[in-house]
Amino acid sequence: MSSLKDVVDEAAGRTGFSGVVRVDRSGETELAAAYGFADRRHGVPNAVETQFATASGTKSLTALTVMGLVERGALSLGMTARSLLGDDLPLIADDVTIEHLLAHRSGIGDYLDEDAIDDITDYVMPVPVHELATTEQYLPVLDGHQTVFPAGRQFAYNNAGYVVLALLAERASGVQFHELVRTLVCEPAGMVDTAFLRSDELPGRAARGYLRVDGLRTNVLHLPVVGSGDGGIYSTVADISSFWESLFAGRIVSLERVAEMVRPRSDWPEEQRRYGLGFHLYATNDGAVMEGYDAGVSFASVHRPSSSVTYTVISNWSDGAWPIVRLLGDRLAT
Repeated sequence: MSSLKDVVDEAAGRTGFSGVVRVDRSGETELAAAYGFADRRHGVPNAVETQFATASGTKSLTALTVMGLVERGALSLGMTARSLLGDDLPLIADDVTIEHLLAHRSGIGDYLDEDAIDDITDYVMPVPVHELATTEQYLPVLDGHQTVFPAGRQFAYNNAGYVVLALLAERASGVQFHELVRTLVCEPAGMVDTAFLRSDELPGRAARGYLRVDGLRTNVLHLPVVGSGDGGIYSTVADISSFWESLFAGRIVSLERVAEMVRPRSDWPEEQRRYGLGFHLYATNDGAVMEGYDAGVSFASVHRPSSSVTYTVISNWSDGAWPIVRLLGDRLAT
């Protein structure tokens, strides 16, 4: 039987994969391999230490930041968004709670409705991307969207809800959201190379995001210049591995909170998934998933506590990760 590395090498060569793959089992790293280029123009190869954007993988860190504030008494799951928003975002219903937002059951209108996007590489941001560098700067794009359904009635994946959560976290704590993520999540998890980076001044270890399997066009005009609660943090596969270990050891929030977050709150039949609070959940096993997909980014990390298996795939082009993710899912299913 071919080794895991041989199988991944073959798939990476066949699909033009650009990114990094890591597989851990029972605390041991079975595979850590990089492919393609972090900077195509200058021929800089990806490495296992490269920092990659994770798109909506950020939502799990946002949810944990909120839960950290819940544990510290600054927030509660039953607290309404309105209690902290004041007169801002008046179309958010008065009964929408933090728990509704975490579970994608708020019913609020979404500034970035993924179901309405024809092509992930379209230019879809409603304002110039350089205007979105802080959470408060998102207020104009979050405003003006009518409620879609009453709070709690159903599940509907919602990017705006997680930016609202970042805003509520800032207002409850008096601390800027990016700093909250760093101190409440990244530091206790040992995520030393994870941060919100500006896309227009990426450091040397960060991969540029590309729109296609080949070509030089990057995603710098497609996404907020600095991410917020719904996406945009950069990380490494080593940091993601450290994240899962720390999460299920209770080093970020208590194990009781972790159990609450990975308890299914909704079925998501279109994706053959369930959803908890900030985490995708497999429908048929205990797998918890962080996942992100955006212009120039594809990311998935799966942790299965029962089998002590973690695998992470990050690509710096829009569709690059998914063939490798499916391959690993089949290979590591048992």
